[in-house]
Amino acid sequence: MRIFIYKTLFIFLLIFITFHLTFNFAIRTVERKIDVIGSKENIEVYKEEIRKQLRDSINKDRLINKEDAILLRKLLDKIKSEIY
Repeated sequence: MRIFIYKTLFIFLLIFITFHLTFNFAIRTVERKIDVIGSKENIEVYKEEIRKQLRDSINKDRLINKEDAILLRKLLDKIKSEIY
């Protein structure tokens, strides 16, 4: 009976260690990435990149090509017809 208890405790310990080595590592990695993305320095970098792209798009003659404009118009018309 003691051997059964020892084996059970050993298997439980192995499962516990395996869980912490795999899932816990993955969770910590994701948390670090979220912290890096959400840092103030990176948010400022993203803001500047968005501003730069907005300035570039304002200076363009056409924002989208004619085919895309037609597709967007059809999509908007379909949405309007479903709403009303």
